[in-house]
Amino acid sequence: MKIESRFFIWGFIFYGLCFLIYWYFARDIVGIMLFLFTSSLAILAGWYLWFSSKALYPRPEDRPDGEIDEADPEYGFFSPHSWWPLATGFAAFTFALGFIFAAWMFALGAVMIAMCTAGWVFEYYTGDHAQ
Repeated sequence: MKIESRFFIWGFIFYGLCFLIYWYFARDIVGIMLFLFTSSLAILAGWYLWFSSKALYPRPEDRPDGEIDEADPEYGFFSPHSWWPLATGFAAFTFALGFIFAAWMFALGAVMIAMCTAGWVFEYYTGDHAQ
């Protein structure tokens, strides 16, 4: 986790510099707050990862003498054939259009998101791919 914390800390430095430059030249409150919050979130995540890396046993990625075969062989299960992310994205698009056009589209999008999320979560409990 040391590498990840360094990425976020460098992000904090970069966004902090952008904040100072933008504040000096633009004086736009929206952009200033955007850079301020972005740099704050970067240092928050970087500090958390740095603090957590000190409490955990070092991973092979964090050690200079770490070997590839020391890493965990399974990082998770990723479905290669699922159509539910596409359907959930379309439902989120319908939901977002409801904010622009009509309340019925907003409600339809909310129902579609609930159905697609349930289908995505329970995909491997029913049907051909049940485990």
